[in-house]
Amino acid sequence: EQATETEPTAHSPVAVESKEPSDETHGPNSEETEGKEDQQEMDWKTDEEFKRFMGNPSIEAAIKLEKKRADRKLKELDRESNGNPIVGLFNKVVRDNLAREKERLEQAEETFKALDLNKLKSCFGFDTFFATDVRRFGDGGIFIGNLRRPIEEVIPILEKKLTNAAGREVVLWFMEEKKNDITKQACVVQPKAEIDLQFESTKLSTPWGYVSAIALCVTTFGTIALMSGFFLKPGATFDDYLADVLPLFGGFISILGVSEIATRVTAARYGVKLSPSFLVPSNWTGCLGVMNNYESLLPNKKALFDIPVARTASAYLTSLVLAIAAFISDGSFNGGDNALFIRPQFFYNNPLLSFVQFVIGPYADELGNVLPNAVEGVGVPVDPLAFAGLLGMVVTSLNLLPCGRLEGGRIAQAMFGRSTAMLLSFATSLLLGIGGLSGSVLCLAWGLFATFFRGGEEMPAKDEITPLGDNRFAWGIVLGLICFLTLFPNGGGTFSNPFLSDPFFRGDL
Repeated sequence: EQATETEPTAHSPVAVESKEPSDETHGPNSEETEGKEDQQEMDWKTDEEFKRFMGNPSIEAAIKLEKKRADRKLKELDRESNGNPIVGLFNKVVRDNLAREKERLEQAEETFKALDLNKLKSCFGFDTFFATDVRRFGDGGIFIGNLRRPIEEVIPILEKKLTNAAGREVVLWFMEEKKNDITKQACVVQPKAEIDLQFESTKLSTPWGYVSAIALCVTTFGTIALMSGFFLKPGATFDDYLADVLPLFGGFISILGVSEIATRVTAARYGVKLSPSFLVPSNWTGCLGVMNNYESLLPNKKALFDIPVARTASAYLTSLVLAIAAFISDGSFNGGDNALFIRPQFFYNNPLLSFVQFVIGPYADELGNVLPNAVEGVGVPVDPLAFAGLLGMVVTSLNLLPCGRLEGGRIAQAMFGRSTAMLLSFATSLLLGIGGLSGSVLCLAWGLFATFFRGGEEMPAKDEITPLGDNRFAWGIVLGLICFLTLFPNGGGTFSNPFLSDPFFRGDL
């Protein structure tokens, strides 16, 4: 759909003129005729502007629709005649409110007026981005063409030119458009006020947002402490609880703290604003991870990739360091003096932990004892710090699943693009649902959370053209393999067990 002077676009201010009833209508049936015309005008099933708005969302078109609704209600009130003074007073209050609403809508219409694509097209050229075609998109447009200089040089030049031509600030995205196996470059231009409004509507950096983050943090600390008590030996005292659980609690908090710092530092390096971080409490693992939103535009795909990788990679490395430090300090794999007793089911829940079990010692007898020091009916002795590291790896892997706006979903979107990321997200949600129906409460709970609370996709980065590079792609593959080995149900594995079992510490000994 070309944008020209003589052919107005779907959201151009001159595209649709409202059909107000003529003031010169006279005769006994004038009021009836006016009502019919007004009713016909407000038939949303046939209203062309409504069709354009639904087919190509635009704030300007939405405002026009609201103005039409306000006009219709005002006309209905004007036609009503009632001798009841109370009803008349009520109608007057309603009429005043509608008049003020219409005035606000008129002011908003000036703010969110669609961009003139003809003026914008003159800003493109051989020295920046050569535009060969233009299409209306919302209140802005999509310019098809190709880059003539490095994108980091083009963006500031074009933003300045387009802002001056539009008379207000604009935002640019550079993407690739694939059609019939032909890839073309595209520059998307939108008014900055509309993007700011979109971020404002989903903003979590508010007083209530911070209060919610603190409340979830306190709750998560409680669930971590509660979960830690499940692994104490029978008859343990409060001193035993402190001696055994504090290292596990401290180790888990260390993993979360290091990953949070790494995420904030990486986001600040790219100039990306993050919302408060929200811990997800769980009585299965103490915590199911951390979530936050991006509250500003991402400069490029590298930022979309690096920020979630900073969180997950630092969490994995911290977990590994804790486990190694615990094994070294104990001088063995038997848990030391303050060992937690873990049910054997935990160690054959998936391929990675099955391998851990195989390394530290296979079954010693038919009772299911994993180590020579295992206590029948109690479990396997494991150092609290080492177990914190193992739990940290499980929780991190849950967040690495390629689903929605989880860290894994963001990485998938940066690596493979939005369409492929959506397919991976759907497949992941489906597999989690199947796992939940097969008996895994953890699969069901995390699947519901990932689908309904972290579903969807991130807003595109301003530079979607520059590739990630082989190094980042390799990092993504490595993290994906670790996630797979940590979470994939162990159908046979080192030792036989059901395809999907109950949460690892809920089963029988």
